[in-house]
Amino acid sequence: MGRGYDEVLLVNHTCYGPIFPFDELFGEMEKRDCDFWGVTAHKEITPNPLTGKGTLAYHLNSNFIAIRSRMLRAGAFRRYWKAIQGKATYEAAILEHESVFTDHFRRLGFVCECYLDAARYGTHYPALLDADETLTDRNPLLKRRLLFQEPSHLEEYSVDVPRALDIVKNTSDYDMELIWRNAVRAAPLRALTTNAALTSVFPDTRINADGPKNWGRIAVCAHVFYPDMVDELLDLGENIPCQYDFIATTETEEKKKLIEVAAGRRSNVRRTIVRVVERNRGRDMSALLISCRDLFLEDHYDLVCRLHSKKTPHLHTGRSNVFKRHMFQNLLNSPGYTANVLDMFRDSPWMGVAVPSIIQMSYGTLGHAWGANRQRTVEVAERIGIQAQFDPYTPVGAFGSMFWFRPNALRKLFAHEWVWEDFEAEPYPLDGTLGHAIERLVSYVAQDAGYTTQQILCRRLAEWNFGVLEYKLQKLTSVLPNANFSAQADFLHHWKMANYRSRDMPLGARTAPMMPQAWRDFLQACRRSLAYRFGRLGKNPIV
Repeated sequence: MGRGYDEVLLVNHTCYGPIFPFDELFGEMEKRDCDFWGVTAHKEITPNPLTGKGTLAYHLNSNFIAIRSRMLRAGAFRRYWKAIQGKATYEAAILEHESVFTDHFRRLGFVCECYLDAARYGTHYPALLDADETLTDRNPLLKRRLLFQEPSHLEEYSVDVPRALDIVKNTSDYDMELIWRNAVRAAPLRALTTNAALTSVFPDTRINADGPKNWGRIAVCAHVFYPDMVDELLDLGENIPCQYDFIATTETEEKKKLIEVAAGRRSNVRRTIVRVVERNRGRDMSALLISCRDLFLEDHYDLVCRLHSKKTPHLHTGRSNVFKRHMFQNLLNSPGYTANVLDMFRDSPWMGVAVPSIIQMSYGTLGHAWGANRQRTVEVAERIGIQAQFDPYTPVGAFGSMFWFRPNALRKLFAHEWVWEDFEAEPYPLDGTLGHAIERLVSYVAQDAGYTTQQILCRRLAEWNFGVLEYKLQKLTSVLPNANFSAQADFLHHWKMANYRSRDMPLGARTAPMMPQAWRDFLQACRRSLAYRFGRLGKNPIV
């Protein structure tokens, strides 16, 4: 093996690169007298996190290892590879090869070197857990796992993925689109959105004040059921800092004429297209996918803002107005804000959809956002031919059915030949409809097409939402046994798996215990334990 070569590189597909020129790497390693070398290494750690016992030896990360001639020609090198059986799981493969390779050959007398000294960093796995710091030291490789790793694991180690991505963007000439086009194929959307901070909070002034306004062909596509909201929708359109086409759907000829007159009074509306829907089934979603299908299948527009006249009459006014403002203001808050959204799309060709962050103010969406819609969403995905890895609790969705999109990102949604009978008739159900499924599917259709989804917020709503979220989280965690998030989540997960029952609850009990009962069970267990060891509490106290 390798007898005809001076050096052989063993590499895998787990990294992006070269972030920085490989000339720097090879130039430095040519100066080092060794038999094999790597770019980054994992420190020795006890216990071995893969087995829970023993020690995980110091080892080079296997994504990039160079083997030089003396080791290539050694019989021990050939015997090592002949003994490899291959394993079916990620963990087993690490135990069989990556975690033992370095130590095995060092014990045989071969000299190992590492481009970046692991001892310089504060964690045991610098390539992953100190990714940003290794990039400041010109690490030419960025771990793909940073974008799809379970977010709570990265949070526990304070892994600053956004900073790492900023370093790549601002200090190297690596094409960021290569990262995003790949990551969106591999990562669950909720994990990707969290790890990479795919949430933008924009001010009401344009960040790139002197930048070009070459945003392409823009349209607003609005479903207008309530004619008294036409001017409110057109007022939002005034915040688009360029000419745009106003596309509207409605259900009567009278409303069509009203919309045309109102749009005709707006100076930045370049063209008005109003279509009367054939059937009043499916409300805004059927109007978009059936009545406007041709407009977005053909190459008419580069970017579209989807709106509808939202009133939510089954909710009290406060809740319905908060929901409406959350949609309208986070999509089209002001001319400067909207210019920032348009700049974002222009500068990020891999971005296909922008949605307001999930509505949570007085809505029980977080952790329960599927409602009665998960199975329906899975069925629709299969029906239109998309491959999706759905997030288990809170999909990254276009909740409220209002969002910015590139038509190419949602092509499969428009290409499907929907019919009016696919959609529910009036009275329209409050949940579980095809429309509810599709609003949860939008971002996954874009993902299937190779596009990311960005959550967007205006500053005022970001400030308010952050404060409320912080309050709700601290109040919830204050009743849990400790302050570690992963431990809290594990505690609650096991309680859920026990069907929210205490150990003493009869199997036939109809009511699940609440947290106070769980605490009483815990304290009683402590009391029994102490009584067993030290006698009954409450008698003969020490004074």
